[in-house]
Amino acid sequence: MEILLLYFFIVNIIAFVLAGYDKYLAVKHKQRIPENTLFATAFFGGSVGLLLAMLSFRHKTSKSSFIIKFGIILLLQIVLIYLKLTRKI
Repeated sequence: MEILLLYFFIVNIIAFVLAGYDKYLAVKHKQRIPENTLFATAFFGGSVGLLLAMLSFRHKTSKSSFIIKFGIILLLQIVLIYLKLTRKI
C-alpha cells in the first residue's frame, strides 16, 4: 500500500510540474508540452496534481476541449475508485 501511495504522490507532482512548466512555456511563447502528455499523466494517476496546477496557474481553464477530456478522465477514475471501494470490481 505504501508503494501505491508513493506512486500516486510522485505522479501527481509530475503532473503539477508539467502543467506549471507548460504555462511558463505558453507565457514565453515557446514550444509547448503536448496535451496528450498532460492527459497521460492524469490518466495514470496524476489527476489531482493536474487539477491543482490548472487552478493554481489558471492554465487550460478556458479551453473547453481540454476541460471535457480531462473531466472524462477524472470521472472514470472516480467511478473506478467507487467500484473498488464498494468491492464491485
